[in-house]
Amino acid sequence: MLTKSKVQAFLKEIEVEDLVSNLQVMGDDIYIDMTAHSPAMHEKKKLEVAMKQAFASEFGENVNLKLKITSPELPPAPVNEIKGKQIPGIQNIIVIASGKGGVGKSTVAANLAVTLAKMGFKVGLLDADIYGPSVPTMLDTEGQKPISVSVNGRNLMKPIENYGVKMLSIGYFSGANQAVVWRGPMASKALNQMIRDADWGELDFLLIDLPPGTGDIHLSIIQEVPVTGAVIVSTPQHVALADVRKGIAMFNMESINIPVLGLIENMAYFTPEELPENKYYIFGKQGAQFMAEDLGIPVLGEIPLIQSIREAGDVGRPAALQENSQISDIYIKTAQNMIESLVERNKNLPPTEAVKITTMAGCSPKK
Repeated sequence: MLTKSKVQAFLKEIEVEDLVSNLQVMGDDIYIDMTAHSPAMHEKKKLEVAMKQAFASEFGENVNLKLKITSPELPPAPVNEIKGKQIPGIQNIIVIASGKGGVGKSTVAANLAVTLAKMGFKVGLLDADIYGPSVPTMLDTEGQKPISVSVNGRNLMKPIENYGVKMLSIGYFSGANQAVVWRGPMASKALNQMIRDADWGELDFLLIDLPPGTGDIHLSIIQEVPVTGAVIVSTPQHVALADVRKGIAMFNMESINIPVLGLIENMAYFTPEELPENKYYIFGKQGAQFMAEDLGIPVLGEIPLIQSIREAGDVGRPAALQENSQISDIYIKTAQNMIESLVERNKNLPPTEAVKITTMAGCSPKK
């Protein structure tokens, strides 16, 4: 017979009794209220799965375990000492990053931006890839030039707008065939101007499409603005995932400490149009998922390798705009997962501060 004392002894055996605040046993029903070690959403999920497996193994499949897992209470968020770094009117700043080039990061950023706009959010997209801007092409705004507007006595750039997304890119200021040959400080200054000297207005999300890797541009962005969180894009390929670890390690550095909202697996599989039930894992199978589990971050979405995604980007109409299509549904689910992770992050963690970076040799970035 299942008794409360037996359950208490088992909780002590699996070393979680200190997490339990309430325990009730009624026949085969076990009611447990407990607090997770960490406020992270994936930690609560891992705890729930582990508890159910352990109880089923110990007491049998007939036992009905009803868990209520809450996040630990955190102290009040400290006042952000560098409020001057905030951009008025912008609620969340999310960087879209990748460990290496060629994984489709900009395509994912463009499709996420239009998906969020379709969902009713106010969205901005900053193309921070100074040397290889692609937003003007992907969002059908090539050849357009931002105009100057006066806001509270300041002359600001008015972002280009299409598909409900406000955009700025160095591509609007350079010719289509003109190479941008700048040293790091010049590129950083241009980026800061597009962030600070622009009339973004009210935005729920400002997505920043970072260049691949880690370098001056990344440090300039996190120095200039308090980034709410990072989304990492990768293919399942081993080489790409090896670089993803480096990118995540950068955001996790104590001196930077930007929450990683999750990982998007791009080009996850290929399904031929004539064989809709078949999946071919050209770049490897579920590599990003295995890495996400290893690193303790959620997988926000799996984007298949579909010809129409490439074609849509080339003609400037992101594939996510297609109503009631497979790719539209996938991006909506991915955006919903990102928002869920973001809500959890904003509920349980204090605001991210911009990073104070010293240029002295041998010194680490500091807040």
